[in-house]
Amino acid sequence: MDHSGHGTMTDLPPFTLGRGLQPSFDAFFAIGCLLALLLYGYGVLRLVRRGDRWPIGRAVSFVIGVLSIALVMCTQLNDYGMVMFSVHMVQHMVISMLSPILLLLGAPITLALRAMPVASRRGRKGPRELLLMLLHSRYMKVVTHPAFTIPMFIASLYGLYFTPLFDFLMESKPGHIAMMLHFLAVGLVFFWPIMGVDPGPHRPGYVMRMLELFAGMPFHAFFGIALMMATEPMVGTYMHPPASLGIDALADQEAGGGIAWAFSEIPSVVVLVALLFQWRKSEEREAKRKDRAADRDGDKELEAYNAYLASLNARSQQS
Repeated sequence: MDHSGHGTMTDLPPFTLGRGLQPSFDAFFAIGCLLALLLYGYGVLRLVRRGDRWPIGRAVSFVIGVLSIALVMCTQLNDYGMVMFSVHMVQHMVISMLSPILLLLGAPITLALRAMPVASRRGRKGPRELLLMLLHSRYMKVVTHPAFTIPMFIASLYGLYFTPLFDFLMESKPGHIAMMLHFLAVGLVFFWPIMGVDPGPHRPGYVMRMLELFAGMPFHAFFGIALMMATEPMVGTYMHPPASLGIDALADQEAGGGIAWAFSEIPSVVVLVALLFQWRKSEEREAKRKDRAADRDGDKELEAYNAYLASLNARSQQS
């Protein structure tokens, strides 16, 4: 057994790494992705059947988000991620930063609230009412608050990779599953209030959302730079990569650090563009609302002026 605890994988040639080692792990994420697509599709179908429309862009975004998870967790990319730090970092960046943004742009909570039936009896709680209770619960207010999400976003990097916890989790399939689910959950709760597509406990203004976004992103860059500047491997699991791959552990770590550093820019740009687009649409809606209000007020003013002229005319006739 090698230092990383992956048995005799060092004796296997490329493209067969880990094959058959963790079928339940691949199946876990494959079933989860399939279930997510089925539930989303069912929600869209319910809306269509009752004559409602659902934006195609949202559906496409959600599907791509689910497929991005499947790509990094249900293919041979995951096998290499178990023995190559650079590949693992691609998985981490995608599942914690890219996939959550795509999923949130799909507005799954909004879809669920619109597709779920209302409780049949007044006072009873159906699935829709339970979801609303969860959204407004004290728990959700805590886990989606910037005072929680930003430190958790940062701790998921430094508190995991620079401590023995990462090596401990990588020793078992359940530990690896838990780690990847943690990355996904942290990404979702971090970007949820920032994206502002779905309803949630916190609805900060657009400027505050941008500040929250840029408060977390620099730490990804610092994390990547720290890995790139290290003079020796820092993550125990990847200190002895399989000899058949012909890679150097330190060079692989530098590549992983470069990926973490570069990847921090991608979601920042995507989210910033989405926020600016939402801001513009919000301003347009507000302008239209004010125009309609001004039109209504203008009509009232015209009516009042006509009434005033009529009163003057009546007085002149009386005199």
